[in-house]
Amino acid sequence: QVQLEESGGGLVQPGGSLRLSCVGSRRIFGAMAWYRQAAGKQREWVAQISSSGATTYADSVKGRFTISRDNAKNTVFLQMNSLKVEDTAVYYCTASPNFGSWGQGTQVIVSS
Repeated sequence: QVQLEESGGGLVQPGGSLRLSCVGSRRIFGAMAWYRQAAGKQREWVAQISSSGATTYADSVKGRFTISRDNAKNTVFLQMNSLKVEDTAVYYCTASPNFGSWGQGTQVIVSS
């Protein structure tokens, strides 16, 4: 139902930070999540935030990434700190009730 657009990706050095944004075409009332897909690998779940603000994270990013949302702006964010080479991937967001429907993705490259 809602169209999603991810942005904020780019090229950063290991240890750097990026903040990704995902903007919906209208208000998002349910849970939202970030996924990523590295070259040659399956898409994996990264983080999720419920409608009430409860968050969960994949073990690989716990302590480094923070998911948040601004309901008034139809937006979910992913603050990524202490980036590692293995974080390199295209990052996608999705939203309830249509989990599995993605935006175009935004590419994150962590490289020296």
